[in-house]
Amino acid sequence: MRVLLLGGTWFLGRRVAERLVERGDQILLAHRGSPRSAPEVPGEHLLGERHDLVRHVGRIKEFAPEAIVDTCAFTGADVDAVLPALPDVPTVVLSSQDVYEAYTGLRSGRELSPLPITEESALRSERYPYRGTGLPDVPDDYDKLDVEERWLPRGAAVLRLPVIYGPHDWQRREEPILRRVRAGRRQIPVGMANLLWTRCHVDDLASGVLAALDRRTADGQVVNLGETSTVTIRAWFHQILAAAGSSAELVRVPDRALPEDLALSGEQAQHLLVSVAKAQSLLGWAPGSPATRVQDSVHWHLAHPPAGISWTEADTTADETALAASQSGNPH
Repeated sequence: MRVLLLGGTWFLGRRVAERLVERGDQILLAHRGSPRSAPEVPGEHLLGERHDLVRHVGRIKEFAPEAIVDTCAFTGADVDAVLPALPDVPTVVLSSQDVYEAYTGLRSGRELSPLPITEESALRSERYPYRGTGLPDVPDDYDKLDVEERWLPRGAAVLRLPVIYGPHDWQRREEPILRRVRAGRRQIPVGMANLLWTRCHVDDLASGVLAALDRRTADGQVVNLGETSTVTIRAWFHQILAAAGSSAELVRVPDRALPEDLALSGEQAQHLLVSVAKAQSLLGWAPGSPATRVQDSVHWHLAHPPAGISWTEADTTADETALAASQSGNPH
């Protein structure tokens, strides 16, 4: 196929692009060439701002895409800007499981949704969850619900994604543990670490995107992707330590004492445990073994540590303060 990717040079989009090329498809990547973009991603590159894509409609018509993958629509305006420039061809759109009401519960410390989360579960009633937070690369009007509402009427397959990990993860999901491993820490402070939050390796998610492109059985529908089994965040930390060859001990400390980068290990009232039965049925898709995938991811991240970031005296102080609080006898 000839596939137009909107984005496709960061993380999951990058892996999708690589997989398409590996199997012989032709791809055109339309992206803005941000500092995080990887210029070595194979395929033709069309540089420009997403909101100026209509200026390149001639190039898109010349390429004549037979399918589209939208990897980087964060706002409704992101979709409105590109629709006039795009042909009506099969489209796969990357969304997020943060559209569910359970995500509001997770962020607010309230139990709002029963488990497991399915495509029929309640959606967030509150829009723009990151407005005013000042998070980098996250616009104030970010909301995948707005994205979905614009793409679904055009028959797009909307894939709701979980926590993604693996090579080239720019969010460095495993780094709170790995940075302590690199620093030689023997004890790591954690809270109850009871959270169940569905994860998935980037390679498995790329397989899901390709399945949606090829099968067309999810057109006009939303589909959850994720691992078929999920362990608590404590068990996930243990998997990371084992993959890194570390014997560091996880020490329970009061939530109030947790270092900022380990705050997610505190006691959680709402879980985001997602069923992927629909993806298995519609797409014939199945992810790999989580334990094997974590090992693969950890080995890559140990071999590619983040540049310019090192363990500091302040980090040591934060951890030691938290560990000292564990002696109080009151984990809360």
